[in-house]
Amino acid sequence: MDLGHGKCWDTSKTQIQLIEFWSPDMLLPLRLILKSFACEIALQKDSWKTLLLLAYQSLGVVYGDLSTSPLYVYKSTFAEDIQHSDTNEEIFGVLSFVFWTLTLVPLFKYVFVVLRADDNGEGGTFALYSLICRHAKVSLLPNRQVADESLSTYKLENPPEKDSSRVKMYLEKHKALHTALLILVLLGTCMVIGDGLLTPAISVFTAVSGLELSMSSNHHQCHVDKQLRKPKRLSFISYFIAILVSYSTLYAIRIADAVVPITCFILVCLFTLQHYGTHRVGFLFAPVVLAWLLCISALGLYNIIHWNPHVYQALSPYYMFKFMKKTKKGGWMSLGGILLCITGSEAMFADLGHFSYTAIQIAFTFLVYPALILAYMGQAAYLSQHHDNTNHIGFYISVPGKLRIPVLIIAILASVVGSQAIISGTFSIINQSQSLGCFPRVKVVHTSDKIHGQIYIPEINWMLMILCIAVTIGFRDTKHMGNASGLAVMTVMLVTTCLTSLVIILCWHKPPILALSFLLFFGSIELLYFSASLTKFTEGAWLPILLALFLMTIMFVWHYATVKKYEFDIHNKLSLEWLLALGPSLGIARVPGIGLVFTDLTSGIPANFSRFVTNLPAFHRVLVFVCVKSVPVPFVPPAERYLVGRVGPPSHRSYRCIVRYGYRDVHQDVDSFESELIARLADFINYDWHRTHGTNSFPEDDASQSNESSNEYRLAVIGTVSFSGIPAYEIEESVQLASISGGFPTVESVTDVIEMEPVGVVERRVRFAIDDESGTHSPSDMDLQLQEELEDLLSAQQAGTAFILGHSHVKAKQGSSLLKRLALNFGYNFLRRNCRGPDVALKVPPVSLLEVGMVYVM
Repeated sequence: MDLGHGKCWDTSKTQIQLIEFWSPDMLLPLRLILKSFACEIALQKDSWKTLLLLAYQSLGVVYGDLSTSPLYVYKSTFAEDIQHSDTNEEIFGVLSFVFWTLTLVPLFKYVFVVLRADDNGEGGTFALYSLICRHAKVSLLPNRQVADESLSTYKLENPPEKDSSRVKMYLEKHKALHTALLILVLLGTCMVIGDGLLTPAISVFTAVSGLELSMSSNHHQCHVDKQLRKPKRLSFISYFIAILVSYSTLYAIRIADAVVPITCFILVCLFTLQHYGTHRVGFLFAPVVLAWLLCISALGLYNIIHWNPHVYQALSPYYMFKFMKKTKKGGWMSLGGILLCITGSEAMFADLGHFSYTAIQIAFTFLVYPALILAYMGQAAYLSQHHDNTNHIGFYISVPGKLRIPVLIIAILASVVGSQAIISGTFSIINQSQSLGCFPRVKVVHTSDKIHGQIYIPEINWMLMILCIAVTIGFRDTKHMGNASGLAVMTVMLVTTCLTSLVIILCWHKPPILALSFLLFFGSIELLYFSASLTKFTEGAWLPILLALFLMTIMFVWHYATVKKYEFDIHNKLSLEWLLALGPSLGIARVPGIGLVFTDLTSGIPANFSRFVTNLPAFHRVLVFVCVKSVPVPFVPPAERYLVGRVGPPSHRSYRCIVRYGYRDVHQDVDSFESELIARLADFINYDWHRTHGTNSFPEDDASQSNESSNEYRLAVIGTVSFSGIPAYEIEESVQLASISGGFPTVESVTDVIEMEPVGVVERRVRFAIDDESGTHSPSDMDLQLQEELEDLLSAQQAGTAFILGHSHVKAKQGSSLLKRLALNFGYNFLRRNCRGPDVALKVPPVSLLEVGMVYVM
């Protein structure tokens, strides 16, 4: 390629080479430019390869449920409310509704709008709630700190504009709206759990129900009669073959009549294998869903070409109005079956953290969406030419007879993959609810050390299995299962629409009219389908409503009692002077070892520790007040997880450690947690001694100081780099850990606790590089004290670690309302006794556990 003036470029090779140029002195900068250009092209190629690979992998995780919806949409729609007539107005109207519903909700709403409302790459109901809570003070989570806003994942946009500020101020001003917002989030969460119960049942049942058509009882019964009708001259071998064929045919009839037992067997196998995790067979998920999408696309094209090439005309919205005009109330009620075509759309947003926005967008836009449209058009084309099978409308009737068994096998595999994805999603959202204090403690097992987020919850798994089998046996048909699943799906979508509208105003700082337009447009579509689902209340839709009420009661009671307990702890915590006064003069002994006192408080001494010292007048030589808290972010980087500070002077050997987790973080087991906590304490001791003795900008520790705020110093973010050689630390100092009277205003309610602000604390970032060999100060005195404190920590670790946890009993105070007494005295205490305790959740070994009984009167 000649570029003129004697320069020529050879682009046939990977690296662009310069053949000739005017002057050699201009060669070097041009080479750098060309090299960077070539690197950019190579990176773009690699990024596209990675993107396409992610899009391919997302098929098995995200689209399993959505891709199997053609199995039951037409069957549920034509179950009872409308009939397939010779004019084809019904089938064409349903196709038009399906097409525009798939286009508007999954494509326009989720792919182009909702997927952008991610929380550091994470999606789902709690991700939206987390975003809203970080941009407006509407959270009801306890022990919130200003230091949490220094997290790198705690991203805030630019200050909002005036119009959005009015909305924000209105939300923050009315406390009832905080509770309403939490209830809305809990409702969406409960319906997601309900979908996790119903989706496996309806997906596997409709896939297995293809046996009814493949092995029709009437057809095989006629075949049996013909075989048993013995001719006059029949050899023994021919008669024996006829008997074998007869019995095999009868066996096939029994299989066709045993759809429910086969479905239950597959469900039992599916839930039994959950504890192994999906990482061992996860590589098969994407090929199965891809094969299924290609299968339904090919079948759709075949049916369109063979039966009705003009079926594309039904995509016009005119057929929707024509359909509603003819069917009227029956057509409106049949929308409860049509909405099943978008079941699984929420998974695109919920599973956003496992993939990228662009990968999910590419997979849906260029593969899943066209395949689903072709599948629905193919079924409609077949049904438009067949009006004699109105009682057997479904997916398998449009499949050619020779292909039904292979398609049946692929359909069963695809339904299992889709069920697996929704079950894993149910485990994930329950774990998020538990992390944010909205669900009783359950055992969470991490099934993979390499793949983040793959968890298994035994109690939830077996409950889901029992309920799935009960739904399958109880309903026994697609109609009732579809009605129940449709209501759950549409409720989740309505909740997502409402929360996304708030995100548009509060987080994206768009005009409220834009958020209102989004809410009215998509909300009206979803309300139309939601109203149609409610009409099926007695025909299966009662199940998700009943399940949601039950789960919401449990979650709200647990959250309410958790917040009340935190408020009680705040009002009954002890001063630091009380702790410093404990000593031999009062008969209190210090025993060897490390005592980890777990509390929800981020400052002050918890009341359960005073009960511990009162009943057992001794505590450990090294005392650590540990607060394990959740923050409204999906992940907390390990280097920012630990906030460590002193409680009292160094000679007291008391510390405070706040361990922060995001709602999607994996909590450590007790062994790694204990060892890492002690390592962070050692790092903090080393850092603190060099800080206080190496510069004059920090106050000296003085045991004689009486003010509590002067004895409990600032918390330091201690990363994962150990003090070996010449360590470098990036320390975030943003909050002064003190009692309410020292650093924060007096707390009168939980709301005040949540909104507490530090007084006179300036955030600063300091980088330290400490060299033990080269120092400007006399190393003798400081090094000896530092070495002594580190040796005390090491000897205490060797002596053993005790985990001191509170064992609480909650009682409503006299004069409380009947509802409050029922919630606290019976509801919360029943859940506390029958669910996992904090020791099990933290995996504390029984030999190291010390429980302190506490009665909370609230």
